[in-house]
Amino acid sequence: MAELVPSEWSRRIAKLTAIVEVARALAAERRLEPVFERIVEEAARVVEAERCTLFVADREKGELWSKVALGAEEIRVPLSAGLAGTVVALGRPLRIDDAYADPRFNPEVDRSTGYRTRSVLAVPMWNTRGEIVGVLEALNRRDGPFTAEDEQLLGALAGPAASALENAILNEEIERLFEGFVRASVLAIEQRDPTTAGHSSRVAALCVGLARAAEKDPPPSLAGLRFDPADLQQLRYAALLHDFGKVGVREHVLTKADKLYPHELALLRARFDRSRLLWENEALRAQLAGRDEVAAALFSRTLELEGTWGVVLAANRPTVLAADASARLEEAANTRVPGPQGEEPLLSPEELAALSIPRGSLSEAERREIESHVTHTFRFLAQIPWTRGLRRVPEIAYAHHEKLDGHGYPRGLPADGIPIEARMMAIADVYDALTSSDRPYKKAVPPERALEILEGDARRGQLDAGLLGVFVKAEVYRGEARR
Repeated sequence: MAELVPSEWSRRIAKLTAIVEVARALAAERRLEPVFERIVEEAARVVEAERCTLFVADREKGELWSKVALGAEEIRVPLSAGLAGTVVALGRPLRIDDAYADPRFNPEVDRSTGYRTRSVLAVPMWNTRGEIVGVLEALNRRDGPFTAEDEQLLGALAGPAASALENAILNEEIERLFEGFVRASVLAIEQRDPTTAGHSSRVAALCVGLARAAEKDPPPSLAGLRFDPADLQQLRYAALLHDFGKVGVREHVLTKADKLYPHELALLRARFDRSRLLWENEALRAQLAGRDEVAAALFSRTLELEGTWGVVLAANRPTVLAADASARLEEAANTRVPGPQGEEPLLSPEELAALSIPRGSLSEAERREIESHVTHTFRFLAQIPWTRGLRRVPEIAYAHHEKLDGHGYPRGLPADGIPIEARMMAIADVYDALTSSDRPYKKAVPPERALEILEGDARRGQLDAGLLGVFVKAEVYRGEARR
C-alpha cells in the first residue's frame, strides 16, 4: 500500500472527523425529514459526489422508497429492482464506474429528471439486528470514479445513518400513534355532546395561532417568549384534550338545554292539563246546575292556569329570569290542585327551585358537576406516560378554567400559578364557546361582540390582557375562521 502524503492524511482525517460529528448530530435528531436531509448532504460531501440518494427498505410493501434525493424527486422502486435493490439482495456495497454499461441500472430516472448518471457507489445500511434498513447511494464522483476509500467512508457513515433513520422512523410512528390516540379521544368527547363538535380542534388551532403571534410580537409583560416545535405540540395536545374529562360527567347534565329536563317538563305539563280538565268539568257541571258564578270562577282559574304555563315555559329557558317571574312561580307553588293522592302543589319545591335558576340552565349541583370535568381531565391525562417534551400537557389542561383574579375553578389558582399556555387556552376557549354555532342553551354571537366580552373579562382581571391584545391585534381569531 502506498504511503500517504501529509495532505492526504489531513484530508482523510477531516473526512473521518466529519463522519464522527455527523454521527453525533444524527443521534440527537428525532425528526425524519432532517435525518434524511443531513444523511444525503453529508454523504455527498464525504465522498465528493454530485448528489446522493437515501433509499428506505419497506419490506411490508416490497419496495424501496426515497423522500429525499439531492436534485431529484421522490423515488419508489420494487425492493429487488435496480442498483439499490441489488445491494439489498447481495448485502454488500456496489461500485460502478459506468452506470449505463451495467444492465442493473435503470435509466428511467435520468430520463425523467434530465440528469446523467455516470458513476455509482451504493452501500447497505445495517441496523443493530443485522437487517438492511436502507441503501445509501452516491452518484457521479466529482473527480473521477469512486474509490475503495470512498466505499469505506460511505460504509462508515451508513452505520450511524441506519440507526438514526430507524430511530426517526420509530419516533414518527410513535407520534402518529399519539396523534391517533388524541384524535380518538376528541371523537369520544364530541360523541358525548354533538352540539360542541369541532370545539377542541378549533381551540387547539387558536392556541397555536396565539402562541406564534405572541412569540412574534410579545406584549411587554412577556418579552422574550419562545415556543419551539415541541412546546407548540404540547400546547396543541393540551388544547385538544382540555375537555376530555367531560366523559366523566353524566350525559343528561352535559347536554342539558333548559332548566327542567324534558321528562320533568312533560310531567309538569300533564299536571297542568289534568288540573285544567278537572276545573273545566267542574265549571260545566256548575253551569248545568245553574251556579253561574261558580262556573265563571272555575273558567277564570283555567285561563289563569294557561297564563301560568306561559310563565313556566319562559322561565324554563336558559335566559336571565324575568323580574316578575319569581312572584308568579311562587304563586303557582302555593296553588293546590287535585292529584292522584289528593291535593298537591301546582309546582313542586324541586320544580320551583329549577325554574328559579337566575341564569343559564344548571342548578348549583349540576354546575359543580360540569366544572368537575377539569379535574377528571387532569386525572385522566396524569395517567399517560407522556414524553419529556409533552410532560406538561396535564398541567396546562388542568388550569384552562382558572382566572387571574383567583376566582376560577377548580383550584382558584392565583395569577402566578397559571401557566402561560393555560392563559392562552382560556382566551381561545371562551372565544370559541361564544362564537361557535347555536347550541340548545345559547345563541352564537358575532366575533366583534365576543371580543368585547373578552375585553371586559380582561378589564376585570380575569383574563391576560397582554395575550388578549395579541389575539386581537394579530387577528388570530380570523386565522382560525379561514382555516
